[in-house]
Amino acid sequence: MTIDRRRVWGWWFFDWASQPYHTLLLTFVFSIYFAEVARTHFIAQGFDAAQAGAQAQALWGYGLAIAGAVIALAAPVLGAIADSSGRRMPWVWVFSAFYVVGAAGLWTLTPGQPPLIQAIVLFGIGLIGVEFATIFTNAMLPALAPRKEIGRLSGSGYAFGYLGGVTALAVMLLLFAETPSGRTLLGIPPLFGLDPAMREGTRFVGPLTAIWYAVFMIPFFLWVREPGPGRPVQVRRALRDLWTLIRSLRHRRSLAAWLASSMFSRDALNALYGFGGVYAGTVLGWPVFLAGVFGVVSAISAAVISWLGGRADRAFGPRAVIVASILALMAVCMLLVGMDRTSVLGIATPDAVLGTLRLPDLIFFACGAVIGGAGGALQAASRTMMVRHTTPDRATEGFGLYALSGKATAFLAPFLIALTTDLTGNQRIGFLPLIVIFLVALVLLVWVDPEGETSP
Repeated sequence: MTIDRRRVWGWWFFDWASQPYHTLLLTFVFSIYFAEVARTHFIAQGFDAAQAGAQAQALWGYGLAIAGAVIALAAPVLGAIADSSGRRMPWVWVFSAFYVVGAAGLWTLTPGQPPLIQAIVLFGIGLIGVEFATIFTNAMLPALAPRKEIGRLSGSGYAFGYLGGVTALAVMLLLFAETPSGRTLLGIPPLFGLDPAMREGTRFVGPLTAIWYAVFMIPFFLWVREPGPGRPVQVRRALRDLWTLIRSLRHRRSLAAWLASSMFSRDALNALYGFGGVYAGTVLGWPVFLAGVFGVVSAISAAVISWLGGRADRAFGPRAVIVASILALMAVCMLLVGMDRTSVLGIATPDAVLGTLRLPDLIFFACGAVIGGAGGALQAASRTMMVRHTTPDRATEGFGLYALSGKATAFLAPFLIALTTDLTGNQRIGFLPLIVIFLVALVLLVWVDPEGETSP
């Protein structure tokens, strides 16, 4: 099997184009801005500062949980239907539209009388778009290269995607997002006359993410071609085949254990991505621009470690990379639970260590590097492991099932964080469930065959 370099680059460009949704919106800029606006709104409603932060985190968590439930229910069905027709590209077009509309609409979250529910709905639409588009592009991976090269291509794709994310984040911070002085990190007013007082520079993160995606998906649509003509869609047959595949899991121990393990590990990882910004904004009191700098550090780390992880995947196999990544992420969660603005694991810290930054701030920067690096390596190796458990002609169905495993309990980690935060009134304790979820994922890997299996 020869490798078509242009097709591979086109496929990599999906990662480059789509990553800003995770980097700019889910993790480092919009989530921080949402937390700030929601917290201010709840304080105005009569909550004290701690209660307002908890209310903001809970609202964000419930929104992510609902979007995750929608993705979980529809992903395997859409995958089976796509495989029955042999066409994946039309679905990428459809969900790309969801991505662009959802991201662009986030501009409407103004600081005065903020439409919080509307923002959550629009964010969910965009999140559904990027997750479903990813299912269909991931399904193209088995046909890109020989089996021994899949891990390297997957890791390099994630690395390229993270570079896209950090580049978009740098553009956002240098040219648009206002600091408390009303200027960007470059020391200039936000471009296009955007009003800092109305937070228009920060709010532009939604439209920027939409424009970025639309522009950089052009190489994907130009260079990635589906082999052969499509077939008529046969919904009943697709659903029957999907049900057969699901029933076969009781006889396919490795695949069943892998799907269950990835279900828990990716759920916990996505919660870390989704709540890391909220944690920074409310527990540590970081402004958006500082969280953005944190995002640059995290994304650069993710790009480098994802690339190295792809090489480690090729040398040692994906399971070894997955185990190492989960252990690193569990350590981060333990630190988040034991750290606040003035102490680490119950030990008081100096007022300032580096400029105005305290030791917890610096530790959180390190945590960001670990989350980005281990998270990127985990996702790239997980994609490789799924390829080892499917075939090219049923890849979309397989990755739809993989998406189901990642989203069937996608509501679980956000819900447990939101519920624990609600019950305790403590955001740090809200992260405790993630340690348990990662531990369950780690135990389930015992039953996963490192070489995979592809047939019932």
